[in-house]
Amino acid sequence: MKSTKRLFLFAGYDKQGIIDDAIIYYAQQLNKFGDVILYMDNDADKSEIDKIKKYCIHAVATRHGEYDFGSYKRCFIWARDNKILDNYEYVYIVNDSVFGPLSDPGEILNKLESIKSDAAGIVVSTHKTHSYMESWFIRLNKKIFTSDWFDTFMTGITGQPTKNSVSVKYEHGLSRTITANNCSWDGVYIVHNRYTYNNPKRLFQRGCPFIKKACLVRHGGATGNQIKFILKHSVPDASNAIIKTAKRVYGTEYINKLLTYNPFKIFLRKLKYAGYKIMGGAK
Repeated sequence: MKSTKRLFLFAGYDKQGIIDDAIIYYAQQLNKFGDVILYMDNDADKSEIDKIKKYCIHAVATRHGEYDFGSYKRCFIWARDNKILDNYEYVYIVNDSVFGPLSDPGEILNKLESIKSDAAGIVVSTHKTHSYMESWFIRLNKKIFTSDWFDTFMTGITGQPTKNSVSVKYEHGLSRTITANNCSWDGVYIVHNRYTYNNPKRLFQRGCPFIKKACLVRHGGATGNQIKFILKHSVPDASNAIIKTAKRVYGTEYINKLLTYNPFKIFLRKLKYAGYKIMGGAK
């Protein structure tokens, strides 16, 4: 019997309004470890929602334009208004900006729940002036998700002009708000700056069972060898779902090139990326 001590507030987005193999696999895996509320920031036909609803206690796809935090808000409000929050020991906010889980998610859940802080993210990103939990997978304890101040934070989420504005105001802002309300937060993997995007293989080897989708297109596919390694060493259901979805989203030709075994093509890709870095274009 699955544990229901966890509630996952799951934010998704697909510009074509498709519930694809990757997000179905992700929801299926989460459902093994708790209850899932899914809200997608795109319109989708009922037939699409029907693909995933058996893994969710509530699933909606309606365009709202408030990015992932707007979906988190709607998931939270539904849970609050249906008076189910007290049923859970942990609430997670998770989104589909990553592919995975690439291995048994129970291991990362145990790591997050063994951290003696009120909140914990899989990844904490450090910068010169501040650090914050990357908002694609964060565990919150009851002290946080049943508080008035967290309710105010979540229900106060509004549309922002850019994705970067959302990140600064709400992703960085969540960590700041937790601290301001005398709660603690931490992370499983503490990384610097763009590590999550530039070093997916290293993060995977350290035990992280997810890869950011943006890694597949970062710097024209410069991380192709890393992606190929990760998929080779992931559970087959995950790698198959990722490849199928990636080909739909990015194109079969591009993904075949990304995952090529041709040493000459790999060399040219690395050479192109090296030139890009020399010119100061890479971060």
